[in-house]
Amino acid sequence: MCGLLGFLTAQTATTPDGRTVETTAAQVYEALHCQRHRGPDEKGTWNDDRMIFGFNRLSIIDIEHSHQPLRWGPPENRERYALTFNGEIYNYLELREELRAAHGAEFGDQPMFATEGDSEAIVAAFHYWGAEAAKRLRGMFAFAIWDTEQHKLFIARDPFGIKPLFLATGAGGTAFSSEKKSLLELLPELELSDSLDPRALEHYTVLQYVPEPETLHADIRRLESGCYAWIEPGQAPRVTRYFNPQFRVRPFGDAKARYKEIAAALEDSVAKHMRADVTVGSFLSGGIDSTAIAALAIRHNPNLLTFTSAFERQGYSEADVAAETAEAIGAKHFIRMVTPEDFAGAIPEIVWYLDEPVADPALVPLYFVAKEARKHVKVVLSGEGADELFGGYTIYREPLSLKPFEYLPKGVRKLAGLLSDCIPEGTRGKSLLHRGSLKLEDRYYGNARSFNDAQLRSVLRDFRPEWTHQDVTGPIYGVQDRSMDPVARMQHLDLFTWLRGDILVKADKMTMANSLELRVPFLDNEVFKVAEQIPFEQKITKETTKYALRQALEDIVPPHVLHRAKLGFPVPLRHWLRGPELYDWARQQIADSGTDHLLNKAAVTAMLEAHRTGPIDHSRRLWTLLIFMVWHGIFVEQRIKPEIQEPVYPVNL
Repeated sequence: MCGLLGFLTAQTATTPDGRTVETTAAQVYEALHCQRHRGPDEKGTWNDDRMIFGFNRLSIIDIEHSHQPLRWGPPENRERYALTFNGEIYNYLELREELRAAHGAEFGDQPMFATEGDSEAIVAAFHYWGAEAAKRLRGMFAFAIWDTEQHKLFIARDPFGIKPLFLATGAGGTAFSSEKKSLLELLPELELSDSLDPRALEHYTVLQYVPEPETLHADIRRLESGCYAWIEPGQAPRVTRYFNPQFRVRPFGDAKARYKEIAAALEDSVAKHMRADVTVGSFLSGGIDSTAIAALAIRHNPNLLTFTSAFERQGYSEADVAAETAEAIGAKHFIRMVTPEDFAGAIPEIVWYLDEPVADPALVPLYFVAKEARKHVKVVLSGEGADELFGGYTIYREPLSLKPFEYLPKGVRKLAGLLSDCIPEGTRGKSLLHRGSLKLEDRYYGNARSFNDAQLRSVLRDFRPEWTHQDVTGPIYGVQDRSMDPVARMQHLDLFTWLRGDILVKADKMTMANSLELRVPFLDNEVFKVAEQIPFEQKITKETTKYALRQALEDIVPPHVLHRAKLGFPVPLRHWLRGPELYDWARQQIADSGTDHLLNKAAVTAMLEAHRTGPIDHSRRLWTLLIFMVWHGIFVEQRIKPEIQEPVYPVNL
């Protein structure tokens, strides 16, 4: 686990302004400071005449020997490849054995593998299997392999996008990094600008996150989840998608056998995710997902520590349920209470760690529970991904309520939409008529819905109606197998939008901010193979969501959790923006922000006042704008300067 930073120069000769590979390497070393939290145990750079690797290492497996960048090669050139790698490969032991069996455990008088870690398994698999190696890796990863013989760079990212990888290509070369902050430091070397992307901003205001591959900086993109790329000096990356989920349903047959299959896949995943040379803990809320992970994890570590965060306001805490669950499974439990003062005070620091604005207030309690966990462990498990894989979101039940519209002729459905336009806002049935008149592709664009066009037009100075959510969702719907049921299509869309744009960004960034590694056993290749085959009726019923998963976990999850609706890490945002907790803070952010050329600040202030007096709830829209203002204040205006502490965590826990 580490923070990556790499720079592939466009040319090796000294440039007209006197820059050399060595001077760029020195700048890469300096830029590593922006991601020191991702790897406080070790820092350094390596370079040849083309490639510069920088790394910050958080030691998890083979602490004493698996240093980076790692050099490996076949018998004829034992240092042919250089690898830098962020993540964990959970099937690395199996891959090492397979490679030894096929190609020999010994290379002459030397072993094939000189370490006990997972990094060598990646580069050896790449040597023998090429780009296909990415499909064989079971884990979370972003890595880069430089071939010193062929002068080619290979980069890859895990199927679900658990680990980030930012990219920038200019006249000076190509740079990549786990943190966009580090790339911002290197833009002059790449001969690129730091100008903003107005379309990405509009997408952010609608979705509450910046969708991949965009970032708010026009010259920095992201390698998308489930993709790899080849890069040669002086050329743009050639990107290929290797992970193409399709949710191919298999007839359910013997229900008990299928439930056992789901439970077995998850148990195997948790067992492999427990592989580490350091202590592993688990996040624990009051819901089924994190409880299942913790209950399975304690089978491998009877001294499991679990962690949750909570607010004191009634209805916004699962602390009691989580504590009851920890007692039921036999775990030692820790609770981090978050005050309004904690919440407001941490926002600048959290936004700095994020790189890109994400308007999900659950980031804040997640940040604090990660901070608490890092006092006790170096790795935690969590339940992210269960909703997308097994059908857990309430919105997935919408096809059940809209099913009668499927039997109406197209003209009648269109008429229902026109009728909904005539019904006053807030009238019961208006939304149902409107959504029932639309195709799935037009009505569903993920879990985050914020502004409508009229609201956007009022707050965005350069609102462009042609820039819509369909810029993001259209290509995803376009590759779907139309035989998929509507819930599967919604799940598929969420894999490429909400999951990787919000859920996994906040999970990675808030834990790495505290030099804590987060592992997510639901987002595993083998678990997905089982989940994607589940039919509609085993995911969603009129009474519940994740039906098959709940049945599979009956003997694993305590009864008081099994059929309980998930609350997660809820935040009393709408109350706090109306009261002394955040109202004054919000007004001050708007007044101080230098975003007048981008936002109509008078309209934002009016929205805040309308929210304060009620009854309209503008909290999600306000939070979206406020987080952008803080982001702009840090990364553009440089008016806000968060106090980022140096990591001081010990190597071992």
